[in-house]
Amino acid sequence: MRLRITHTTTYDYDAPVPYALQQVRLTPKDGPTQEVLAWETRVTGGRKELSFDDAHGNRVDLISFESGTRRISLVIEGEVESRDTAGVIGAEAGFMPLWMFLRATPLTRPGTGCRKMAAQVPPGPPLERCHALMAAVHESLAYETGVSHVGWTAEDTLAAGHGVCQDLAHVFVTVARLLGLPARYVSGYLMMDDRVAQDATHAWAEAHLPELGWVAFDPTHNICPDARYVRIATGLDYSEAAPVTGTRFGRADERLSVAVEVQQMQQ
Repeated sequence: MRLRITHTTTYDYDAPVPYALQQVRLTPKDGPTQEVLAWETRVTGGRKELSFDDAHGNRVDLISFESGTRRISLVIEGEVESRDTAGVIGAEAGFMPLWMFLRATPLTRPGTGCRKMAAQVPPGPPLERCHALMAAVHESLAYETGVSHVGWTAEDTLAAGHGVCQDLAHVFVTVARLLGLPARYVSGYLMMDDRVAQDATHAWAEAHLPELGWVAFDPTHNICPDARYVRIATGLDYSEAAPVTGTRFGRADERLSVAVEVQQMQQ
């Protein structure tokens, strides 16, 4: 399936910004589930200083602001040929040891709620346990926008009973690690069947299974990602795979607007 993606992120400020620096993780890579046919990042109000690969193998663009700017805009456009592998990514291609993906982070530190969910996952082969866990997260948590924030932990989400895709992915990752399975957070794009325009990027999780390697699970939709998904970045949690992070100086208030379009191209 050939997918075309357009992603525009705009920051408006009510006063000039003297200095700011952003790390942008919005460039996909070739892999078992996708081939990048074309990809471009355009910056208005700043410039791309350099690009590098981080510890997880994510491509990172370092963007600096023009001094005194009141607006910076990032426009990402590209085409990806995606493949349905039933969620199977395969063997780890990076240098990070698997035990790193068993570590808890501030966003994935388990508490009573996650331990209770882990205890309720039926025994069985790792793949079956992951499917049971994905279904449990999907059934226990309602998808609801505007009720959480980026600092919510997996325990916060379970206590609230709802969240966005980022929050559900954190719960899956946290509980999978309690089950002894290396797990990581994934950010990317999802083509929706009923619309082209979307509110934001998507997020899901991957667990490392003994015979299959990394396998993807999307608890928001209760499916293993198929050809409608495009992988962008991975990390121990959202903070390591976030599309845009950064720092800035000055007292200006910020207004963020995001527009994402994902559509299938005719071949």
